[in-house]
Amino acid sequence: MTMELKILNATNQSVGTKKLPGAFDEPVRKDLIQRAVEVVQANRRQPYGADPRAGKKAAAKLSRRRRKYKGSYGKGISRVPRKTLSRNGSQMYWVGAFAPGMVGGRRSFPPGADKDWSKSINVKERRKAIRSALAATVNKAIVQQHGHRVPDTYPFLIDTSFETLDTAKKVRDALENLNLTAELDRAGEKKVRAGTGKMRGRRYQKKVGPLLVVSGPCKLVQSARNLAGVDVVSADRLNAELLAPGAKPGRLTLYTSAAIEKLEKLFA
Repeated sequence: MTMELKILNATNQSVGTKKLPGAFDEPVRKDLIQRAVEVVQANRRQPYGADPRAGKKAAAKLSRRRRKYKGSYGKGISRVPRKTLSRNGSQMYWVGAFAPGMVGGRRSFPPGADKDWSKSINVKERRKAIRSALAATVNKAIVQQHGHRVPDTYPFLIDTSFETLDTAKKVRDALENLNLTAELDRAGEKKVRAGTGKMRGRRYQKKVGPLLVVSGPCKLVQSARNLAGVDVVSADRLNAELLAPGAKPGRLTLYTSAAIEKLEKLFA
């Protein structure tokens, strides 16, 4: 059943109605959305690993043969690789090296940068997952379960004039006129992470706010960047993760009327 939604402008005035494309009638498949989101996250993951020669750069060969110069024969020491630090006559002073567990030694089974983290998904599965996530964004009950604070008039479309807003203040004022003040305040909250991660460049945990879907490159893409939790994406750049962050369907999403026309062509 095709849904017909109101189109609201920046002052919360109705300027018409529009029927949604058939893609929004797709059943919500959480399993497909989960799979598509995992693929997006895996392909974004940056390979990391230790230098293949890390901890192996010391000359740590130590002979155990009789009468061998610098040998450890008869010294009564364990058989770990050692490098010579100094000597006093024929007495050598060694320190453990090269082996795991030694100071300056290599790690046991370190991560390798040659590991392939990427995943793949069938094209039809990916497209079906996106359609499924689109359908969840216009289901008010699912969006509320996601934790968003939605206005009573949701779901609705926004006028294409939103794409011409060129400052963050104009964008925020327009969203507040659409009764999204509570949602913007929720998305603006952040808390200090309760773990070691706060010392590793991810001190704060932030919430995901509204997603604005536009027809293409426009001023709104730049002007809304400074609003916490708000994302702007072109209709042809949509993916499952943007529509269902954390693989949980039902993100509060506002589509411009021009974006709906583009989606209709993309999912025809």
